[in-house]
Amino acid sequence: MPTDRKFCRFAPTDRPLQTREIPEGGICLSAFVVLSESGHRDRVLMGHLDPSAGWDHIGALDPERAALTSKGWMLPSSHLILGESPQAAADRILKEQLGLPSHPLNGPHVFSEVYGPKNHWDLEFVFLGERNQIGQHPAWTELAFIDVNETPREEISRYHDDILANVGRWNPASR
Repeated sequence: MPTDRKFCRFAPTDRPLQTREIPEGGICLSAFVVLSESGHRDRVLMGHLDPSAGWDHIGALDPERAALTSKGWMLPSSHLILGESPQAAADRILKEQLGLPSHPLNGPHVFSEVYGPKNHWDLEFVFLGERNQIGQHPAWTELAFIDVNETPREEISRYHDDILANVGRWNPASR
């Protein structure tokens, strides 16, 4: 007996067990780079983005969202480009957002979240690494290793505390 279920197996053509439909709220595939300061697990590289730095190109943020996001700390991150692997996206983030060459990273650690009244889906590919230091980059007005457990939630943009919690870096209640 054939099933009437619609599995999350998306394809441009109609075939059994596939669908061309997506959830009403859409789906985002995103890569995040969580770089801790060497020897200090809770000190994570975050920045205040420069909304005039072309974030529509380097991070898939339209100018309005870039301006809003610039008010808080944000992880280096981006939506994946169509056909791009999560690892290639992490390498692109290192290069375009931080001016770094490819760097050994652990991951991806994969997480899924659904939120909002229209059930928007996020599929998150998180890569972990360490650095001794970081310079400044024109995509950001400020880049720094911040103690994420000493940083109030309202100072972190775009719910990036959720990403940090998923990889065991966000637990301000433990202090």
